[in-house]
Amino acid sequence: MNLLISSNTAWYLYNFRLKLAQVLADQGHDVVFLSPEDGYEKKMKEAGFRHVPVTIDNKGKNPIRDLQTYFKYLSIFKEYKPDIILQYTIKPNIYGTLAAHRLKIKCINNIAGLGNLFISKTFFTWIAKTLYKISQKHALHIFFQNKDDMQHFIKEGIIREENTNYERIPGSGVDLSRFLPTPQKEKAHIDFILIARLLWDKGVGEYVEAARILKQKYPQARFKLLGFTDTKNPNAISKEIVDSWVKEDVVDYLGTSDHVEEILREIDCVVLPSYYREGVPRSLLEAGAMGKPIITTDSIGCRETVINGETGFLCKPKNIDDLAEKMEAVITMTPEERSAMGQKGHEYIAQNFDESKIIERYLGVIKQVISK
Repeated sequence: MNLLISSNTAWYLYNFRLKLAQVLADQGHDVVFLSPEDGYEKKMKEAGFRHVPVTIDNKGKNPIRDLQTYFKYLSIFKEYKPDIILQYTIKPNIYGTLAAHRLKIKCINNIAGLGNLFISKTFFTWIAKTLYKISQKHALHIFFQNKDDMQHFIKEGIIREENTNYERIPGSGVDLSRFLPTPQKEKAHIDFILIARLLWDKGVGEYVEAARILKQKYPQARFKLLGFTDTKNPNAISKEIVDSWVKEDVVDYLGTSDHVEEILREIDCVVLPSYYREGVPRSLLEAGAMGKPIITTDSIGCRETVINGETGFLCKPKNIDDLAEKMEAVITMTPEERSAMGQKGHEYIAQNFDESKIIERYLGVIKQVISK
């Protein structure tokens, strides 16, 4: 079959869906990636996959530009004639599905979190919900990455509870052959890290403030940041602000990396105090798979990655004091206690978020959809 895999960034497709594409290609299918260009399309080509560029104004609210995206999808779908389209993120899920329906092409969608648009109730939130309701009835199958988003779609009438063409799937999963458990090392300091796009609603500001508090009591502790700044996002943290934190010596900024497992080997605890409507954060799955204790918020998507008090800690969203308290609890643990917590975390992630099982489910749904 001919398959298109579509998202709003090439970075997302390369980092989260490359393994799925490789399995599909190994089965003899022709797989093409579809997204805006951001540099990662070159890595896709190196991995043996074609990439088709499409213009998507990811954070824009201009209906004319979105209409142009819809017509671009129509043009691409007509040219490539895919049998099935696999889609991720909001605008591909909406406009790609509408274009596919017009051309009678089958599509499978993945609701990978609802982002900051669904945090507040605005006119644009109403527009997004309306477009979701119009478009998703034409998807032959919908995956949700967490149960909260699935229940939200049912409550809002975007999908019907009695339908059988939707299900929860545990995030994008994690490659257990790549992210292997690493033992806690004996050392004079403890290393924390936050891995995410550097957006305010990912809790980066709260992490930095908690680091300031803890630095006074534990000057030997280290606090790191890994992730790119998204300058087009209105919630992006500027490079100037990050540089000021580094100059203050409150955090170390590591930039970006395609080999995050090499960095995680040296880390003692991974922190993500996000209040963004996450799907299931991949960075936390990777950390847990490598046996690292996790501290994250008791919020949608995040809470599914931790058994509170056993594999890590859940903290209150936007609560710096509570976050600092949970981080201090990790600092005061012995290496053996952190190792035991990390081992439980690895077992939990391996049992519930194995990428190979998620890919198997995709293959099963593709067979079901193509037979309809």
